[in-house]
Amino acid sequence: MNHLGTQVLETPRLILRPFTVEDGPAMYRNWCGDPEVTRYLTWPAHTSEAVSTEIALFWASQYAQPTFYQWAMVLKSLGEPIGSISVVGRNEPIAAVEVGYCIGRPWWGQGLTAEALSRLLPFFLEEVGANRVEATHDLRNPNSGKVMAKCGMTFEGVRRQGARNNLGLCDAACYAILKEDWKP
Repeated sequence: MNHLGTQVLETPRLILRPFTVEDGPAMYRNWCGDPEVTRYLTWPAHTSEAVSTEIALFWASQYAQPTFYQWAMVLKSLGEPIGSISVVGRNEPIAAVEVGYCIGRPWWGQGLTAEALSRLLPFFLEEVGANRVEATHDLRNPNSGKVMAKCGMTFEGVRRQGARNNLGLCDAACYAILKEDWKP
């Protein structure tokens, strides 16, 4: 793959951009401090703005690496991040990236996560040269799977007790799209 790092990308309603240390308060307020948002994730809700700011500072320090992909999902009408979308795993021998995402509760059900993921698919499949983009979700969180399906990803199966999140062991539904299946 020809890694390009976290590039600024745009959709009709979102700007996908690197995080800055100044994003910490919005991260905490909009999604990171909400245990309901992090329920099916692998990291706990942040306990303060300081924790979110520390994470944003760490991410900002990683952007020089071309293999680091971590976007702030900035709602244009609000002007601040409402969620994040990132590469949570890479498999270089098969040119695959695994994507993960989360968004604040006030923006659930509005198609914004699918809009962000739909923008990342051509970025990875056409520009970075990935052959496969994949994602997983806890079966108890079917709305995440709806995002993947809406973006044209194919359901490939369930890894029984194949993942761990804040609720413990979970069944992981797997979705992917291959370059040969990609239709811009």
